[in-house]
Formats: sequence, structure tokens, C-alpha cells
Amino acid sequence: MDLQRKLEILADSAKYDASCASSGSDRGGRGAGAAHISGVCHSWTADGRCVSLLKVLMTNECVYDCAYCVNRRSNDVPRASLTPDEIASLAFEFYKRNYIEGLFLSSGIAGSPDRTMELLLEAVRKLRREFRFNGYVHLKVIPGADRTLIDQAGLWADRVSVNIELPTDKSLRLLAPGKTKETVLGPMDRLAGRIAAYRDERRSIKSAPAYAPAGQSTQLIIGATPETDLEIMKLSEALYGKMRLKRVYYSAFVPVSRDSRLPALAEPPLLREHRLYQADWLLRFYGFTADELLDEKHPELDLAFDPKTVWALNNLERFPLEVNTADYEALLRVPGIGVTSARRILRARRAGTLKLDDLKKLGVVMKRAVYFVTAAGKYAGIKKESGEAIKVKLLEHKNPNGQLDLFGRLELAKEGLAATVTGQL
Repeated sequence: MDLQRKLEILADSAKYDASCASSGSDRGGRGAGAAHISGVCHSWTADGRCVSLLKVLMTNECVYDCAYCVNRRSNDVPRASLTPDEIASLAFEFYKRNYIEGLFLSSGIAGSPDRTMELLLEAVRKLRREFRFNGYVHLKVIPGADRTLIDQAGLWADRVSVNIELPTDKSLRLLAPGKTKETVLGPMDRLAGRIAAYRDERRSIKSAPAYAPAGQSTQLIIGATPETDLEIMKLSEALYGKMRLKRVYYSAFVPVSRDSRLPALAEPPLLREHRLYQADWLLRFYGFTADELLDEKHPELDLAFDPKTVWALNNLERFPLEVNTADYEALLRVPGIGVTSARRILRARRAGTLKLDDLKKLGVVMKRAVYFVTAAGKYAGIKKESGEAIKVKLLEHKNPNGQLDLFGRLELAKEGLAATVTGQL
């Protein structure tokens, strides 16, 4: 099989991994390539995923038979493998031709976790040492691999990741019987410890090597199993708190193979994925907790409204908020005010009293914020404290033509595709 055909197969096999983003790393030093924020060329898929331009598997052969995976052992698909030499050479040749600025490298499990991890490490080592490539590398760590191999991953890669894929051990046993929660969380915890230790060392010894400077991430498949949004958000909150993860990526389940254990979905749950990204953004940057957004009585995110709007409607006693006196944390809880616009408000009001007309100029989305703020004592929203009345008005803004949207495409278009992964609420 020629190299071009291998690339076609292995790039196609890698497309369902959403945890492919390049930010937060600057390796410094001399060499080809750059790993800084704008280093890796990327594109946005229709449902908002960030996809690296060289995103490839080392092999799509796999000893596991995970029901949701296109590369499962029992699937009748074309198989291919790249050697470490081929991966390193291809990545650097693509870089020289200005096709890519970095590498996202993952793999099916060929033979054993240890052997697969050894080959992945060899490929990245060659790229770094022989080609002196200094650009961004995101390396997938293989669950079940030996600790010494896991420890090496962060020395060669800018970002490392271990995909949880399914939120609970019960779901793993059902759909991925070859995997356990321990084999996934063990390496993740190990990497978190090593990242923290190396950062502490670099504070006192500037010449100490960087270890996974862009941190680690993971991916959860949404909709293949019956876990609620509350369970998923609780897990993400724990991963951010205990494992210090940079990102949790949410991937709407796409049925790529038939299996009686999998749900029959008419469409991938893209709108649900969108809402989970918004809730995740609130956890990481807006000071919310999972318990504030969801509870046992309401374990699912509202598909009609973003989670911050839902929270505000459930807490109307806190509003309207006076933008000229509210602190930063309170401003962040107003629908339509994001991190950037909240900071602009704080700066602008030092120069004088803000009025409602000023807020839009500062980046506030007034079609949402108008019901929750006052400026210089003036209020332009509904004159009665009615959550239902506000909902009606917000829905009018979202769908002024009364068009019925069954699968969330209109919702995604209205709120912006980029906000599926990043954005301000």
C-alpha cells in the first residue's frame, strides 16, 4: 500500500477525535516550527470542532472491540499503519511545504498498549531529535501502558491526552469491555502529577525541561449511553479540579457502525453537545459550579436556552443588576455579558456613568442582557418579574420567523458555530 493511501485511511480514521486544539504552549529555543498560540493551522468543522491539519492515527488496527468506534476490531474497514520513520518524515515534509504547523498523533491499540505507546514515542522523538521540529505536538497516551512510557510522553509532546470516552465505568463495561475506568484515570492522574512536579521544578530551576507545557485534555462521547448532563458536568468539574485538565471535549455520538448496544439516533445530538460546551465554559471561566447549573430535579440542560440564561431565569431575585456598581463576578452572571465585555464595563465606568446605550458598544449582547440589567437606574426590559414572559421575548429574538427547528441547526446558526467550542455567554 502506498503512502498516500495510508494517509487517506488513517486521517479518515482520526476524524472522530474532537480533542484536537493547539494553545497554551511555547517551547522556546531554536529549531523549526513554532508551538505558540497561533502555531498550529486548524479548521472548523460544521459542528464547531477544531481539527488540526495533520491529524492522523499511527494505525487503525485495534485489539479492542468498542461498540462506538469506527476502528473496532470487528469492523470491516480498510486497515493501515505508519512506521515511526514515516510519521516523523511526513510531519516535517508537510511542515516545510507550509501545509501544517503541528501534529496530532493518536493510534489504535496494535498488539499491546505498551508496544503501541513505544512506537508513538519513537515517532515523536524522531521528529524532535532528527528533524529538530520545535512545533506543536499533541500526543495521545494509551490507557494501560506502562508508567515509564507514560512519563516520557510529556517530555516530547506539548499536550497529552487520555480519552475517557464514556462517563461511567458501567458504560465502559457495556460498550468498551476491554477498558476500565482505572486504566483511563490512572494514566491521567499520573500525568497530572508529573505536570505539577515539573512546573514546581521550573519555578526554581529555569533550565529544567518543560513537561507537557500545554497540559492535558480528554474527550467524552455524548449520547451513546444514558448518563445525564448533570453526571457529565460533575465528572468534568472533578477532572478540572483534581486532574487540572486544560479542556474536556464533548463529542456528539455519531453512529458509525451497527451494534445492538448502541442507541438508534435520527441525528447526532449536536445541540446537546453545544449546550455542554457552554456549561463547561461557565465552569472554567465564569465561576459557576455544576450544582448551580443542574440538580437532581433538572438533570438535563435546556436545549432552548443557554445554561447561563436558564440560571438567571431561575434566580430572578438577583436581577436586575446595576452595571455601574456590580462587581466583576456578578457581571459575569448576566446573560449577554462575557469575560471581555465585563472587563470593558469595569474600565469604562471609571471614566463616567454608563447608560444602556453604552453597553452594546462595549460588546454586551443586549437582546439577552436587557432583561437583567439597569444602567444609571434605567431598565428597558419587561416591567414585571416574570421568567415565562422573558422566555417568550428571548424566543422571539431567536426565531423571529416562527420557523420550526427539529434538530438544533437553527439554534447553532443563531448562536454562532464557533461558540460550540469557545465563546462568551
